[in-house]
Amino acid sequence: MKFVILLLSFLSVAFQISAQRNCGSFEYARRTGNTYNETTVDHSIVSRDTVANEIITIPVVIHVIYHNAAQNITDAQVLSQLKALNEDFRRMNADAVNTPDAFKPFAADSRIMFCLAQVNPIGRAQRGIIRKFTNKESFNVDDAMKFSAAGGDDAWNTKKYMNIWVCNMQNNILGYATQPGGQADKDGIVVQYDAFGTVGSLRSNFNKGRTATHEIGHWMGLKHIWGDNSCGDDGIGDTPQQSGYNNNCPSFPHLSSCSPDANGDMFMNFMDYTNDACMNMFTEGQKLKMRGLFSAHGLRNSFLLSFACDSSFATAAPLPVADSTPVAKANPSVQIYPNPVQHDLNLVALNDYDLTGKSIAVMSATGQIKLKKIISKESDKLDVSSLQSGVYIIIIGQGADRVVLKLIKV
Repeated sequence: MKFVILLLSFLSVAFQISAQRNCGSFEYARRTGNTYNETTVDHSIVSRDTVANEIITIPVVIHVIYHNAAQNITDAQVLSQLKALNEDFRRMNADAVNTPDAFKPFAADSRIMFCLAQVNPIGRAQRGIIRKFTNKESFNVDDAMKFSAAGGDDAWNTKKYMNIWVCNMQNNILGYATQPGGQADKDGIVVQYDAFGTVGSLRSNFNKGRTATHEIGHWMGLKHIWGDNSCGDDGIGDTPQQSGYNNNCPSFPHLSSCSPDANGDMFMNFMDYTNDACMNMFTEGQKLKMRGLFSAHGLRNSFLLSFACDSSFATAAPLPVADSTPVAKANPSVQIYPNPVQHDLNLVALNDYDLTGKSIAVMSATGQIKLKKIISKESDKLDVSSLQSGVYIIIIGQGADRVVLKLIKV
């Protein structure tokens, strides 16, 4: 009888542990030293600043690392996760209505979105879902899934793609993320295969895609809302202090020993540990911190120059003109900014590319030339104020020297 009671107690504890959110990001950062210093900037990149209200779009590549059929999740499950991310980061999630009235003034549309990559790092058309069989039954929080030599799959260029590895994790870890400024070939997030997406065979408490939302928050520099300390600080002014993490789905208001007022914990924040069904918001302060990474010389700024979501920029795709020359380079040789643009577009040569004397043409998506001129110097400007709002293609130079870029006119 005692044995049965002990067994039932053990199974009850095991179930409770498996039913709770377990993020490995804090332990990973502590062990590897991958901590985000907000004062760090990257002067090695030629950057442009974000434009007010610009929607930042991040190309994503999904590495599905599987040992059996269950772990080889479907395309539908992968795409359902991207849909959930776009809804969560744009505050278009249906359960946003569940944010308590006391916290609604702080809830934010981050104006950050995600798209599945359509162009690989060498400029060829390739859909960003990679499937890789592994002999490993499961992975630890040690980055092995990020390297082919260790049974995983190598990252695509982490300056232009957000890499997500989906695999089977040990010790009930649902996911973990690198923070900005870490080792490039390890940069990205890892998510447990049955906590990824909103369709498919998923854990009941983690079936709305919020594990990836949470980990991408870390990837963009956010801490856990309790600051990983008792009554800690996450460095965000509009997230109330709380004594620790919350599990399951508390009722509002949920007070802790260090709650600053009667509203208690913001347990519905994506950076707490509650169930997926209980999470529904980022705050304005969290939005500013995340978007700050994309500002001039920010550690994620290079994503503003990525064209990886647009298959028309693959070298295998034709231009909308009668010309068969390869259309794009994997690493653009010219920077244009601001982009989106209203009036003057700046042109700056990169990587010893010679701009002087080259032609520049601005074409509509249907192939009509809207503007054309000869560039007179290495840094030049183009007045695009006459263009209507929309997406345009910029062609600089001719033949093998040609550079193709995308322009958004606002």
